[in-house]
Parts: sequence; C-alpha cells; structure tokens
Amino acid sequence: MKNEIICQRVEKLREWMRENGFEAFIFPSTDPHSGEYIPDHWMTRQWISGFNGSAGTAVVTLDSAALWTDSRYFLAAAEQLDGTPFQLMKMALADTPTIAEWLGEQLNEDDTVGMDGWVNTISSVETLEQELLNYGLELETEFDPAEELWEDRPAIPSNPVEVQPIELTGMSAKEKIAKVREEMLAQQCEVLVVSQLDEIAWLLNLRGTDVHCNPVFVSYVLLTEDDCTLYINPEKLTPEAVEYLKNEGVKTDDYENIEDALDGYYGDAMMDHHTTNFHLYNLLDAESITCDAPSPIAMLKAVKTEAEIKGYRSAMLKDGIALVKFLRWLKPAVEAGGQTEMSIDQKLTSLRAEQPLYRDISFDTIAGYGAHGAIVHYEATPETDIPLEPRGLLLLDSGAQYQDGTTDITRTIALGPLTDEEKHDYTLVLRGHIRLAMAKFPAGSSGTQLDACARYAMWQEGINYLHGTGHGVGSYLNVHEGPHQFRMNYMKAPLTAHMTVTVEPGIYKTGKHGCRTENTMLITHYMDGEFGEFLQLEPLTLCPIDTTPINLDEMQQDEIDYLNWYHNHVRETLLPHLTDEADREWLVQATQKV
Repeated sequence: MKNEIICQRVEKLREWMRENGFEAFIFPSTDPHSGEYIPDHWMTRQWISGFNGSAGTAVVTLDSAALWTDSRYFLAAAEQLDGTPFQLMKMALADTPTIAEWLGEQLNEDDTVGMDGWVNTISSVETLEQELLNYGLELETEFDPAEELWEDRPAIPSNPVEVQPIELTGMSAKEKIAKVREEMLAQQCEVLVVSQLDEIAWLLNLRGTDVHCNPVFVSYVLLTEDDCTLYINPEKLTPEAVEYLKNEGVKTDDYENIEDALDGYYGDAMMDHHTTNFHLYNLLDAESITCDAPSPIAMLKAVKTEAEIKGYRSAMLKDGIALVKFLRWLKPAVEAGGQTEMSIDQKLTSLRAEQPLYRDISFDTIAGYGAHGAIVHYEATPETDIPLEPRGLLLLDSGAQYQDGTTDITRTIALGPLTDEEKHDYTLVLRGHIRLAMAKFPAGSSGTQLDACARYAMWQEGINYLHGTGHGVGSYLNVHEGPHQFRMNYMKAPLTAHMTVTVEPGIYKTGKHGCRTENTMLITHYMDGEFGEFLQLEPLTLCPIDTTPINLDEMQQDEIDYLNWYHNHVRETLLPHLTDEADREWLVQATQKV
C-alpha cells in the first residue's frame, strides 16, 4: 500500500531541490551535537523517509531515493519503507554500494549534492566531499530543506536545566574549567569549541531533560583563556541556574549566537573533527588553524571523582534492590501467563521508579525472548512484542538514571527448560565475562589488549560476537561514554584507575537465542611493583547471575570461585536493605554457593 504522506513529502522536497539547484539531498540520523539520542527537532531522516531506527541515512534524488541502515534494522526498515519511494540499502553487504557510489551512478558530472552542515561532522563532510569528487559531483552544506518543508516541526527543547550538587560531582565547574584550560594550553589552542552535550553537562555541573534517556540539554560552550560562555536558550535558565553560573564565572548567551561568536574567528581553535559539526568549522576564517584532537573533556570526565564513585555505589544499591524484586516476580508471573517482552519492561521500570533519586531509564530496554535475544539491539514494539513462556532464555539489558549515578546491566534468564545448546552458550558467555572481570593489567593498557579475555573460550569453538565488550558509563550522564572501551579494533585510550566500564560478552544465534551477561565495573588499583602500577576490575552492579543454565563441568575452578565470591558480595551488600522477607529469601537462594 502506498504511503501517501512520505510520497508527498518526497515530491515537495524534489520541487524544493529543483528551485534551489540540487540534484540530490542527504539526511543523516544526527544532530548538531553528535548525540546517540537526538531531540525530535532534528529527526529529519525519519521525517522524510518514515524509518524510525536509530541509525540510517536517507538520500533523495530528483527521480530516485534510498536509505542505508545496518543489520539491526533490515527487517524493520523493509517494513517501514514499503510503499515509499525509498529503496533499502543493506550496509556492510558486498553488493551494497556506498552513498557516494550510488550517487555516482544516479547523477551526472557537475551535479550538486546537498546536506545540512549543522548536523554532519567535519570529518563526515570532508570524507564525502572527497568521495563525490571522484564522480565529478559537488557538495553543498548550507541548506536545511526541512526548515521550510516540515510542517509543525518540533521546536528545539526548552526544558529548564538543574544544578548537579557538588556533593555528587566532587569538583566545581571552576575547577573543571581550570583543568580543561591546562590541556588547551598544552596543545597551544586559544579556544575550545564544546558541542557534545554530555561534555557540557559535566563541565558545568548542570543536567537537563532535552534528550531521551540522557540527562543533558541543548547548548554549546566556548572556552578561552579568559572566558567560558554557555550558549543556550535563555528560557532554559532558572534563577537558581543563572546565579549558579555567575558564581562559577560562566557567561551566557543565546543558543543561536554561537554563529556570531565563531564567524570569521581567526586563531588556534580546538575542534574534534569527529564530533563537531561542519557548519561551525566552516564559520572560521580561512586562515584559522584548527587542532583536530579529541576533546580534553572526554578523558577528564571518564576518570571519576570519589564523590561520583560514592554515587555509583548508591545508585547500584538502589538498582540492585529493584532488580531483586523484579527477578523474584518474573518466573512466577511468566508461569501464570499473560506476560510479554513489553510488559516485563514496564514492570522493571516501575520498580526502579520507586527508588529514591530515580530520574529515568538510561537507554531503551532490550527484552529479547527466544529468537529475539539474538537481535543485538532488539527493542520490542507493539508489532514485535511476543508472550513469554516458561521455557527458553530471556535476554534483558536495561539501566536507569538516578541523580547519583547511571546503571547498565544485562542478565540472561532461564524461564524454564533449556536445550543443551542454550546451556552451553550461556556457560561460554559467563566464562568470558568472568575471565575479563578477573583480569589484572598494567595501568595505561588499552581496552583492545584486554578484549580477548572475554572472547577466548568462545573463540576456541569458532564463535564470536561483533559488538564491543565494554564501554564507559557516565555519572548521571550518558550510559555510553568514551573514550575508553573494550573492543577488538584498536582503541588507544588508556585505562586508568577510577574509570567505569562495562563487561558484556555475548553469543547470538539467529532464529534460536541470545546470551549476554553484563556488569558495570570500576577500575581500581591492584598493586605497585617493579613493573609499575597494575589495575583490576571491581563489580559495581549488584544482581544475581542465573546459575540454573550453567554447565559447571565446563567451567574452570577459579571461574566458579569468582562466581561464588560475586554472589556472596551481592548477598551481603543487598540483604540489609531488603525489607520484604520474600525478597530476602529469594536473594539467599539465588546467590547460594555452586
């Protein structure tokens, strides 16, 4: 059936393209701040195509249209693009052309391709520009057709910001600004352009509600040797925030005035080309020298203060209490019937919401039952939601935002009888999780050097997973935080004490099942010696790991010892805070020694 709304939008876009001299226009999934989640105002790709996945790029020419997305969304995109002018382009498949290759086939030499420089990074624009030159095509970045064509376009959020107390940050904004200035001076840069919203929130000790799951607010910061200016819509600033920023020495200006501040700027400007939008870069004087380097804020933010670590422990305690209540409820509820992937998500969220300082979920819950567990970033919808039965595996990846910390946990739960294959895969994943969790390593190691610990056992059987093994976690900030990661491909960011990082290996078998076990960890000091400082991982997450699917004869004794140690730690930490005797009894049973 023809999708009249999308077809009409594409035709209006083509009229606009003819009037403005474009033969093609590109719509990414991004916003001016390179966020993982973006405000509705910048969801232009979804507006023009109808596809609502988190990743994808839509391209429209005068007589054709296509949308590129990855394997997570092949099925969903095919359904949502049905009846529209868009052809699905399945990324990473050998016969799928790149956007530049496809445009080279569709267009003629000297044709003009458009994209909005506000929502594309410097590196992405420069790369595409070079690729298009191979086909004689020009790239123009100064237009946003949605500004004219999108009727009732959502406004940029104007929600008020709130001050994050010093008791939870451990460092004032003044102190953080001084540390960043030291890094700028070391790299001989006169101005730092900060556009990533979590970096701004961390730097100024402010939080907001502008972005789904992430407690951040739409803004920019320009930091020089003498001034720090926050560019933000003024209605977002409460009297408390205004007074607070004044006391911290931070000036404010209207959000859109960032253009005036950078227009024609001449000097040494620090801009991360992978996160800063091209429009800001293009405003600078042609002779201005830019330092393409990772923002110094990223590493400073990744190393947590003692106050932040205390906050994590408090948040994980609250999360653990909610999870015990949920897990005690889960299996009897499934056996009674009527539970689905979406209903258990709602139940878990409601239990978390009962905890003090709860603010939101930290990402959209992944509740994948059976074959859905094999879809790495599965998110149940009314169309895909399925009932849970007292058999097989449930993969549940979830997290919460508490004002004192952010949580991220995955548990794979046996809802009833399992196949031998399910038990074997579950055990392999658990072994990988424990092997990395037990690692001791030199300070300054990269996550890539440790990643193989989690994969080794499954590699011996020709099994692998394609996602990273772990990522940093923000302090009441974005649940996915860099620059450090556990990942197969090289990640040069060094691991240091007081970083948080997840450990989450998995196995996914299409059409069958998925298994993943994840804890959020704190990197701590292990020992000093002749060969320098060594570090270790301390689990922050407090939740039993299901022992019923484990094949104990496949595990090594030190792996069993670690599991028993972890369960003893969970039990001793949570029991004093559980007031319901049924919860206490369940926890004791779930953490008994194996």
